[in-house]
Amino acid sequence: MSSEERELMRGNGLGRRCWWYVVLSCVATCCGGVSTAATPPVAEGQASAPPLVVTPNEFTGTDVERINQAIKAAADAGCRVVIPRFNIQGDQRRELWLLDSAILLPSDTFVELDNCRIKLSDRCRDNFFRSANCGLGITDIRPLQNIHIRGIGRAVLEGADRPRATGDSGKTLGARSYGTDAGVAGESQTGDWRNIGILLAFVEHFSIQNLAIVDSHAWAISLERCAHGTLRDLDFASSEFKHIDGTRQTILNQDGIDLRLGCHDILVENITGHTGDDLIALTAIPRAESVAGGTTSTMVSSTEDRGQGLDDIRHVILRNIKGYSRGGHHIVRLLNTSGVRLYDILLDGLIDTSPADRRCKAAVKIGDHAYGGGVAPLGDTRRILIHNVVSRAQHTILIGGSLADSIISNVVRHGAAGEVMTVVAGPQHVRDVTLSNVHVMDE
Repeated sequence: MSSEERELMRGNGLGRRCWWYVVLSCVATCCGGVSTAATPPVAEGQASAPPLVVTPNEFTGTDVERINQAIKAAADAGCRVVIPRFNIQGDQRRELWLLDSAILLPSDTFVELDNCRIKLSDRCRDNFFRSANCGLGITDIRPLQNIHIRGIGRAVLEGADRPRATGDSGKTLGARSYGTDAGVAGESQTGDWRNIGILLAFVEHFSIQNLAIVDSHAWAISLERCAHGTLRDLDFASSEFKHIDGTRQTILNQDGIDLRLGCHDILVENITGHTGDDLIALTAIPRAESVAGGTTSTMVSSTEDRGQGLDDIRHVILRNIKGYSRGGHHIVRLLNTSGVRLYDILLDGLIDTSPADRRCKAAVKIGDHAYGGGVAPLGDTRRILIHNVVSRAQHTILIGGSLADSIISNVVRHGAAGEVMTVVAGPQHVRDVTLSNVHVMDE
C-alpha cells in the first residue's frame, strides 16, 4: 500500500482493519464486487472478521439507494465502498449506475469508483455526490471530516440526457439555460446548487481524484468552506451546449472546479480537459440575507460573510493545469469582492490547449468590477504568485480588479499580439506587482 493510501485511510479507522488484504479485495471487486470474497478466513470459534470493502451489488433497490446503503454499511463496518464497473442486480448486469438523487457522504467515508460509469437520470435534479451535512431545508450545516472519492482506471460521471435544470441561480430555465422543468408548476425556474456535480460544504481533510466529468449541469465540483484537501487528476468535458433530441441546447455555468467562500489549505493539481465556463475558479462573493438549504442560490450554505476572515480564500496551490474554456471564458479565475479577501495563492504551470477557433478570453483573470459593488479594495487581493504560463488567449493575465504584492513570471504569450498583462480597472488598483521573464511570440 502506498504512503498516500495510508494517509487517506488514517483518521477514519481503515488503517486499523487488515490493510494487508487490499490486493485480495481489489480482485474481488473487479469480479463483481462482493465484499465477502475478500474477507480473511475465520478460525472455528472466532468472531467473523469485518468486511474489507462493501459494494452496492450486495443490496437491493434503485441504484442510488443501493449505493447509499453500501456507504452506511461501510461506515458501520469501518471499511471502504467500491462502486464496481458492473452493476449486478438479480439476473441483470449493466455497465451503468443511474442516479435519481444524490449519493450522500458522511464523515469517514472512502468511496472508490472502479472503472465505472455513473450517470444522472432524466428524473434527477440533484448532485452526483454531496456531503451528507447539507441539502434541502438544512439550515444548520455541521462540519464533517475525512471524505475521499477516488477513481480507479477510467471512472466517469456523466450528466443526464435531458437535464431537468442547468445553470446557476441567475439563469432562468428555458430562457437562458436548458431544463425540462421550465414552465413546470411547483418547480424552481432557475438553476441552483442541485445542478452542481460534486458538492462539499464544511468538510475538512478530503480528496477527490482520478475522475472524468462529462456534460455537467453547472459547476462540476464546488467546495464551500472546505479545508485541508486535495483535488487531483481530474478531467472535464463540457462545451456550454448539448445536442438534445436533435436540437442544440445551451447549458450555462459549466465551470470545472469552484472554490467558494472560506476555502483554504487546498491543493489542486493535474487538471485537464475543457469546460463550458471557467476551468478553475476561486470566488469569494458574499451576499446578505441568505439562508442555507434553499433553492435560490448556487451555494447550499449561506452566502453571508461570517466575518473575522473566516470566509477569505487563502493558502491554495494550483499546479499543472492543461485545458481551456470551450465557451470562451477563462482558464483560471480569481475573484473576491469587498468584505472578503483572497491571498496566498500559488499558480504554477498552466498550458492553454485551446484550438485556434476557441480562444479563451483570458488564461488568468484576477478580480472584476461587475460583482459586489465594484473593484475590491486594494490589498484585499494580494500575494498571488503566478509562474510558468503558456497561453494563446485574448488576454494572458487580465487584471479586472485590484492586485497587490504579487509576482508574475515565466509567461509565454503566442498566436496573438498584445501585452502579457492587461490592466482594465486602472493603475490605481495595482500595487507592487512584479512581472518578469515574459515573452510574446507570433506563433
